[in-house]
Amino acid sequence: MKKTLIVNANIVNEGKVWQGDLIIVGERIEKIGNDLASSAADEVIDAKGQYLLPGAIDDQVHFREPGLTHKANIFSESRAAVAGGITSFMEMPNTSPPTFTQSLLEDKYKIANHSSLANYSFFIGASNDNLDEVMRTNLGEVCGLKIFMGSSTGNLLVDNPHTLEAIFSRFPGLIATHCEDEQSIRKNLEDARTRFGEEVPIEQHPIIRSEEACYLSSSMAVAMAKKHGTQLHILHISTAKELELFDNTIPLEKKKITAEACIHHLWFNDADYKRLETLIKWNPAVKTALDQQAILKGVLANNIDVIATDHAPHLLEEKQQTYFKAPSGGPLVQHSVVAMLEMHHQGKISLERIVEKMAHNPAILFKIRDRGFIREGYYADLVLVDLHKPWTVEKKNIMAKCGWSPFEGQTFQSTISHTFVSGYLAYHNGMINNGQMGQRLLFDRK
Repeated sequence: MKKTLIVNANIVNEGKVWQGDLIIVGERIEKIGNDLASSAADEVIDAKGQYLLPGAIDDQVHFREPGLTHKANIFSESRAAVAGGITSFMEMPNTSPPTFTQSLLEDKYKIANHSSLANYSFFIGASNDNLDEVMRTNLGEVCGLKIFMGSSTGNLLVDNPHTLEAIFSRFPGLIATHCEDEQSIRKNLEDARTRFGEEVPIEQHPIIRSEEACYLSSSMAVAMAKKHGTQLHILHISTAKELELFDNTIPLEKKKITAEACIHHLWFNDADYKRLETLIKWNPAVKTALDQQAILKGVLANNIDVIATDHAPHLLEEKQQTYFKAPSGGPLVQHSVVAMLEMHHQGKISLERIVEKMAHNPAILFKIRDRGFIREGYYADLVLVDLHKPWTVEKKNIMAKCGWSPFEGQTFQSTISHTFVSGYLAYHNGMINNGQMGQRLLFDRK
């Protein structure tokens, strides 16, 4: 097995930053220490003071395969992910067809097995009538169940209280939810159409997909989870008001109800619609600067447990349509880690907290086996970062298949130089290595 030695790295792990060395043998970390430079190795990487982080684990992406591969596919988006320091992802079920059955779920695993450069897992989707299929989910091999409690159509939208009660009361694993009250949104859409006709300005998006709509749905999900003792993870919190739903007085290992923040809600606010228009149209919507500040405060105070992307690419010509025609979502996996590092440069968040929210906590929350930490015996999912090597996002360096980014023109102070996935150097200074695929994530659950 290949032996790789990394020396002179500033290791960021489990609340500490310290200078040290690390040995990778095959897929795993064999040794971490201060005096390993003399060890024999097949390859030696002198980090020269760069920062060594555990690879980010993104618990919410939409890679569009099967069925929507004109926008993206697992191969293209996993390339962008490893270039961005994400070594594992969990992908959502709103593909075509939706992932409502165990057979369709395993089809996605088969695709990833031969095309994903990053490690992977896939959520099974809830519908109005697939509870029997959902209950067959192998919790040791599948990250969880996704419920669209809003912001979807057809059978993907599960807003019947009786169906939700049945799922929350019976499913023994983690339930991840998209929470927006569809009835409120439909009323707000009618009001906007009455006022503006078909030319609704994008600035109305956070008014249509309002704070009230988010809170009504999130609070209902929390109430049901408390009633049934369900493990509930609410995705992409977008309002200050929702923060009151989440406890920060107990450790993550003991929480039954958790929350995620996404990069776009931490980086953008409603003032950015004037400049970026529908390019930053997401569901839930990017809202006010006060909401943006509150979400960061919630991350720092541990009301919010995880930072993810909700990476959801569309073609640029799709995004540049009028309000009603432009789809929601955008590409983020390549730039999420460096965006958070930029916030570190701005004095908003520490390196240790970034690693906690993007690597440690997803591993703890989902009980991922042997990943998310820099520990001896764990898989070598590692990222080397130069905190002082600026670069600018341009079309020529965007790796997502859609070929655009809401960060175009943004100069980041930090550059990812190396990404190891299960010990394999998948990315190095702008170059992707396709010689080894990622692995299926496994989960230590009873």
